[in-house]
Amino acid sequence: MTGSDHVLPAVALLCLVLPSTLGSPAEEWSYSVEAGADTPWMKKEDVKRIQPPEDAECTCAEGAMQCKDGDGMCACVGAELVCNGYEDCLNGEDELHCQDIHSCPGYKCESGQCLPTKDVECDNIKDCEDFTDEKGCGFPHFKSDCSAPDQIYCADGNFCISVSWLCDRDIDCHDRSDEANCSSVHTCDPSHHRCGDGHCIFITWVCDSEPDCADGSDELHCAKATDHTCRPDQITCAVDGRCVMEHYACDGENDCGDWSDERNCNSTSCNPNDFRCRGGACIDFHWVCDGSEDCDGGEDEDNCPDPTDELGPFITSQECPEGHIYCPPRCVSPDWQCDGHNDCPNGEDEAHCEITCATEEFTCSSAMCIPWSYVCDGRHQCLHGDDESKCQTTECVDQGCSDACSYNGETCLCDPGFTLAEDNVTCVDVDECKMFLPCSQGCDNHPGTFRCYCALGYYLRPDNYSCKAHDPLPTIVFANRLDIRQISVDGHEYSAIMEDQQNAISLDFHYYRDLIFWSDVSLDVIMRAFLNGTEVTGIVRWGLRRPSGVAVDWINDHLYWMDDHTKRIEAAELDGSNRRPVVWTGLQKPRALVLFPQKNLMVWTDWGENATIERSYLDGSDRRVIVKEGLQWPNGITMDYPTETIYWVDAWQHKIESAFLDGSNRRTILERSLPHPFGITVFEDNLYWTDWSTRSIHVANKRTGRDHTTIHQSLAFPMDIRSMHAERQQIPRERIGCARNNGGCSHLCLPGQHKYACYCPHGLALLANKRTCSDRPEDVLVFAQRSNLRMIPLNGTLEDNLARTDTVVPVDGVESAVALDFYTEDDIIFWTDIEAKTISRAHLNGSSQTMVVRNVLELPGGVAVDWYTEKLYWTDAGTRRIEVSRLDGSMRSLLIWQELDKPRDIVVDPQDGFMFWSDWGKHAKIERANMDGTERMTLIDSNLMWPNGLAIDYARRVLYWLDASLNNIEMADMDGSNRKILIRGNLSHPFGLTLWNDLVFWSDWDTKSIHVANKHDGGNRRIVIDGLKGLMDVRVFQRKQTKRETACNINNGGCSHLCLLRPNGVSCACPTGILLKSDKLTCRRRPLQSLLIADRENVRQMSLDMPYMVDVVLPMPYHQIVVALDADSITGDIYLADNAEHVIRRCAFDGSNSRTIISAAINTVEGIALDTTGRKMYWTDLKRQSVEVSELDGSNRRVLFTDLHKPRGIVTHYPSGKLFWADWGLPGIEVSDMDGNGRKLFVTSDIAWPNGLAVDWTKRELFWTDAKTNSIQAIGIDGRNRRTVIRDAPHPYGVTLLGSYIYWTDWETKSVNRTRKTGTNYNTTIRGGLPAVMDIKASPGPPVVKNECGSDNGKCSHLCLRNPEGISCACPTGLIVKDNRHCVDQPMNYVIFAGLRTIGRISLDTEPLWDVPLDVPHIHHPAIVDYYRKEDLLFFTDLKFDSIRVVSLKNLSHPWTLLSDGLNTPDGLAVDWIAGNLYWNDAGRKVIEVAKVDGSCRKIIVSTDLVEPRAIAVFPEEGFLFWTDWGNKSKIERSFLDGTGRKILFDHEIGWPNGLTIDYDMKRIYWNDALKDTIKSSDLDGENEVLLVPKVVHPFGLTLLGDYIYWTDWEQMTIERANKLSGSNRQVIRSHIEGIMEVKAVSSAGQTGWNVCADRNGGCTHLCLYHPQGVRCACPDRPDSRRCSDRPVIKVSPTGSPHHAMFSTTMASAKKGPRGDPPGLIPLLVALVVVAILAVASMVAVVVWWKYKEKTKMVEGPNGGALTYTNPTYSASNSDVNTDRKPFTWRRLHHDANHQGRMFDEKGEVAALISEGSSVEHESPPPTPPTRTDSVT
Repeated sequence: MTGSDHVLPAVALLCLVLPSTLGSPAEEWSYSVEAGADTPWMKKEDVKRIQPPEDAECTCAEGAMQCKDGDGMCACVGAELVCNGYEDCLNGEDELHCQDIHSCPGYKCESGQCLPTKDVECDNIKDCEDFTDEKGCGFPHFKSDCSAPDQIYCADGNFCISVSWLCDRDIDCHDRSDEANCSSVHTCDPSHHRCGDGHCIFITWVCDSEPDCADGSDELHCAKATDHTCRPDQITCAVDGRCVMEHYACDGENDCGDWSDERNCNSTSCNPNDFRCRGGACIDFHWVCDGSEDCDGGEDEDNCPDPTDELGPFITSQECPEGHIYCPPRCVSPDWQCDGHNDCPNGEDEAHCEITCATEEFTCSSAMCIPWSYVCDGRHQCLHGDDESKCQTTECVDQGCSDACSYNGETCLCDPGFTLAEDNVTCVDVDECKMFLPCSQGCDNHPGTFRCYCALGYYLRPDNYSCKAHDPLPTIVFANRLDIRQISVDGHEYSAIMEDQQNAISLDFHYYRDLIFWSDVSLDVIMRAFLNGTEVTGIVRWGLRRPSGVAVDWINDHLYWMDDHTKRIEAAELDGSNRRPVVWTGLQKPRALVLFPQKNLMVWTDWGENATIERSYLDGSDRRVIVKEGLQWPNGITMDYPTETIYWVDAWQHKIESAFLDGSNRRTILERSLPHPFGITVFEDNLYWTDWSTRSIHVANKRTGRDHTTIHQSLAFPMDIRSMHAERQQIPRERIGCARNNGGCSHLCLPGQHKYACYCPHGLALLANKRTCSDRPEDVLVFAQRSNLRMIPLNGTLEDNLARTDTVVPVDGVESAVALDFYTEDDIIFWTDIEAKTISRAHLNGSSQTMVVRNVLELPGGVAVDWYTEKLYWTDAGTRRIEVSRLDGSMRSLLIWQELDKPRDIVVDPQDGFMFWSDWGKHAKIERANMDGTERMTLIDSNLMWPNGLAIDYARRVLYWLDASLNNIEMADMDGSNRKILIRGNLSHPFGLTLWNDLVFWSDWDTKSIHVANKHDGGNRRIVIDGLKGLMDVRVFQRKQTKRETACNINNGGCSHLCLLRPNGVSCACPTGILLKSDKLTCRRRPLQSLLIADRENVRQMSLDMPYMVDVVLPMPYHQIVVALDADSITGDIYLADNAEHVIRRCAFDGSNSRTIISAAINTVEGIALDTTGRKMYWTDLKRQSVEVSELDGSNRRVLFTDLHKPRGIVTHYPSGKLFWADWGLPGIEVSDMDGNGRKLFVTSDIAWPNGLAVDWTKRELFWTDAKTNSIQAIGIDGRNRRTVIRDAPHPYGVTLLGSYIYWTDWETKSVNRTRKTGTNYNTTIRGGLPAVMDIKASPGPPVVKNECGSDNGKCSHLCLRNPEGISCACPTGLIVKDNRHCVDQPMNYVIFAGLRTIGRISLDTEPLWDVPLDVPHIHHPAIVDYYRKEDLLFFTDLKFDSIRVVSLKNLSHPWTLLSDGLNTPDGLAVDWIAGNLYWNDAGRKVIEVAKVDGSCRKIIVSTDLVEPRAIAVFPEEGFLFWTDWGNKSKIERSFLDGTGRKILFDHEIGWPNGLTIDYDMKRIYWNDALKDTIKSSDLDGENEVLLVPKVVHPFGLTLLGDYIYWTDWEQMTIERANKLSGSNRQVIRSHIEGIMEVKAVSSAGQTGWNVCADRNGGCTHLCLYHPQGVRCACPDRPDSRRCSDRPVIKVSPTGSPHHAMFSTTMASAKKGPRGDPPGLIPLLVALVVVAILAVASMVAVVVWWKYKEKTKMVEGPNGGALTYTNPTYSASNSDVNTDRKPFTWRRLHHDANHQGRMFDEKGEVAALISEGSSVEHESPPPTPPTRTDSVT
């Protein structure tokens, strides 16, 4: 029989059409599995089932037996199936009147079923329906005498187990001998920390202030909490001490996780002891987490409860008194042992306890206690009948006993396994299976005994009761709110799957797809990721308010979830698509959900007012309550699939209960030690559950509740829990129904009871084939509901639709949607959002969502689509405007801005060219205008109060509206005539209005419902749907919109921009602020006069050409903090600084073509000034305290001043050659020439907070704002005639001049203002409501005059700068000018460093010592650098890439990747400049490698005893390689350049050795220690150690040049230096270098020396690795096309030829000392001459000898390469290397300067630099180079 043959008797079914249970009509059909056509035992036509008409007789073919089957259908049973031992008829008629022993040619099941073959036993396939072919199949090769090769006895000799069960961390022997002596197996991998008890936890959890090890060892030897301080701009959370940004306090969000950031908020409306809801309401803090939602959003009950109990201080076993049990962190008294209560965290005090019954009780062998009166009473009370097994008997005389009599003759007795019947004399069999439930899974009762068996995938354990699953060990996965973790059932393996979550509550997994799903109630999303933590995505982000239970249908690949706010159970595909409600009525507070896909069932808990446990099929059908009595707070629920038993926890009653799937056989499993159980799961014989109060995971026996222990405690917020194993999600061999090709459905396929059906997403219709959904929506009712857009299909009759539920339109980011409209041709929906202040659009299926209008909106209350010309119209009650744009939001134009009060809804009639809008201001009215805004008129203004929704009946030419005050729905003709009331009064608060066919729909705020009535007379009024909070607009999407050609459809009506309709034609319009030319068709390119305004995230432009003062936001890339800007009067280009991204950008006047021109060595730009004539850009940097200048493209940067205090605004005056800037720190204004000379104070008196500056070129006056004196003042540029222009300005900031006016911004009034330059008392606010207004500049700016530099740049090689006398040539920072005109190309001496988004250089040739970025493109976060002077190459690593990259310093624009294959985490680089080799270490692979500088000849030279190698340095002339390693025991090592001769120089008094460098002259090494905060030095042998610089905060990189050592400080973001001999003269040479990492010194006189590798590669074919005892030739690990030799193939001089005399030679045999000329050079040359003469005489012999040696040496390898020289370190090829990646223990540095990103503020900006994963026992290690962005972002 094949795998499918045993599932059902062969059946061929006709389709059975049933009514749809939900939504679109769906065809449901029964299904079965057909036997193969070649099966002789059963043919598919033998049994046919048909659905007869009512009262019709069943008719079968001749010879077939007629009966009814289990579904009530007619069954025609073929003759071959009659009397075959298997009942095919409902009442078994086909097996009646048969012989007792039926002849079965194959295998006969206990039920009588006959299988065609006999080889079906114990094949792990369920062939018998009663499972008897697989019962008792514990071991595939089981032998009763335990003699099979894969069997072994337990130590006590009582049980026989499989060898594979030894040391599997699962106890199978009663004496635990199978897990004895297994300590060597229990090791932790490198990414885990080993606890004191041997358990493994994630290494990043060490020293995280949360004990994860049971013995608390992960929190020992950590920095004290008192050492952990938050920065001044942060606050400290109460529970875990984490730091969060101060501005997150009192924002209504639970950022701390314990609400401590929301306490003691100084609010005008909340007392200090109140809790502030997100909406601003205040409630008593005692109401938080009291089980009742008091805030409107329910946030007072989010994340509850908040357990705060701690386990107290940790103690050692030596501190326990005698007789006590040590269970970390407590000692338990003997009195508490075996008392039934877990006093130890893991229940050790209750382990191995013998059952002791009371003196009046009898102890059964099965650990039961029964009264002594039950013993020998003839009744079977013990499982094994031992209460009746040793009774004294006597001969029965007259009692009539069937078996025996008691010794006194008064009682009948029975043999064990039997008990007295009701007649008290007859013995009957005891059904132990029902009476005692002794078996873990299956139980068979037999006369006098019973037998346990296990389901497929499980083995029966030696105790013959419990079942053990196939390998591997199961894993417990649980949500811990802020993360998702996994732990092995024995607690040994403990790690994180997902971290940095908001509020993960419920979870489930898909075992075979390696997926995990979870709900987040803070984000209101359902997330999905792979089990390895990658590809995290929110798959359901829409329409969720409080998602609770999540469950996976792993057979049909569906995801189910619950929402206790929307009160629904929904289903979708695994990616969240094809979403559909399956249960949406009668739910109160649905909590947990579990699925049984094999039975197509789901079961859930609901702890509403009448708590229940319910079940239904997966399509929501056949819903029934299975448990309703005695429930209070049923939380988690789980299912034991082999026994079809559900288990649940009740947090109110503190118990765990169980029942069958129909609710029968309800039992209490445990009701002790359950303070607040939450989630529960089951595996094998155990239940596992989380408890909020104990903050632990517990385990107990699923049948008895015994063996209650704790797997893990001290969790933060344990939530849901799942046991993860393949047997928990068994896949049937034969896929049927929805599991097979999705049931043939085009979209969603949901299974029911013996049937399945196809369903369509809302809006799509199921086609006639009942399997395929329509491509596009037809008629759909869509409504806005606060943060959701929802829809109900309107296909079919209205009565059909009234029974349906709504579903969400899957769009993101909806905060408070109000108005809706559609463009049906492309299935697009538009909506306005008054909280987000946006207008957005998307397809009805949620795709292609985009924000079309996002700026200069305040209260967009109405929106309308002109589908004729594809235009979008909207009203804004905040700005009091009506505007229009294209459908994509472009070409936005202002139509009406006068005499609008509170415009609300808007509709358009493109057929006649009109638009209509309602205005419910002080004088309510309904108006009409042409669609270009002309010919405006009032239609209705009487008997009107709050006109809300509008709708047009285009066929009848009737306008409808509703009045929310008068509670009327009215209508009139399109000109306002013939006004009628459709529905008078009897409305609560109508808002939205729409029409469909003969119906009118409206939404109602108060009733929270959508109503419908007849649009002609208002009759037949009904409720469509109710219970909708926050209900707003309602619209019908329908395809009946007619469209005709207009003049706008032909060449856009001749218009350059907008073509708008009007009653008898079209008109052209321009974007807001742009004038239409005299031809009435063409718009100007830009305003003639305008203002540019920096508004933090936006750049606004306000045209001064129009009769209105309206600003528009330029369509630029997103900015975060725009403070300063300026404009180029020639090109119109805009220059702006973003202080969050730390860049200066340039873009075109319309916001396009944005380009970053300054991206490094920049921090907080407060002022930008363009020299439009000289084509230069000047700027001030507050943080760097500098003024700089560059070309307009950002090149040739030069720092002018570096000793400023708090520089702010800056301005130039080209005619005078003067540069002015303001400085808060003086306070005052300074002036200098534009080339930086002639600096002097300009204004220092009566000035406090000078901000913006501007120069009036005509009057030669300087204007400035002063925010502290609240004034704007002016002074001549010659320093005379100072005057006050404006007084009493609250907080003036930016200032600019245009024409006769002065314009300024004001922080306090959040406005833009103007007045005349001469100064008046009349100031005008031209724009208000700008909360983040900053700089302001007028366009056009100052005039362009003659450029003194001329066309040849003043004959300057680089910068030509203006001064009062003319011009001067200047060099970029760090370069020296040679002849007053030309600059050198590079400095002679400098240091090069790596930082965030930059590789920089600091020249040591000139003052000031200033960092200059090198313009290397495509870098993210360079970490390690080194330099090769011979080729002028810079090598570097980047944290974003696991690669080594290189760039030529002669051409910085083209970096390339040198090495990437097989690299994991390259942490150190060192160039051997003599041999031309590059060395690096790979901390991920734990190796040190070498290659040629071109990347060829790559070879591993060190591969053993490396834990986490960090820095590396080479001394080529001495032949030494040095490196640091801060693994379990940090150290500094040395070897020769070939990796041999390893020597540990230091492994004591060393913490986190980061930087490493060498003084080649003094022959000393230097290193810094980020744990000890020191810099030390020693000689090359590790002797003569010197503490050079103490108290270094957090050193990282280290280098040496001349008399100084230079180092980087990772925390203080500085580069410092000190004297290399004494550590004196310590100086910070640069600061504020974000993400500073490595530093290396470069000198034109550096990288000297000589060894034999310098001469023709030492004679080597590939790698030349210099060794003091001679050259070492080496071959690459991967042979190349060239033959390789491990010996020199040409002879080179060991001391250097005469042309190398410039190099010093230091051999290992030479005397150590200062380098100089090789000793004895002349005698050596004489000796060489003599040797040469002798060599001539023997030349032939030498040649012959050499050739012979070549033949014997060059042995060919398999790839043609020669065999290589090997040693213990060379032998490791790439394949031999341990490539397990270790999560690095550096503090995560990468943050991309996202000032608004909470994740970095909370996690990265913690003051203490304690890393998250130490491999150092005494303290957490520091950051090593941050890992790749995919692991830190």
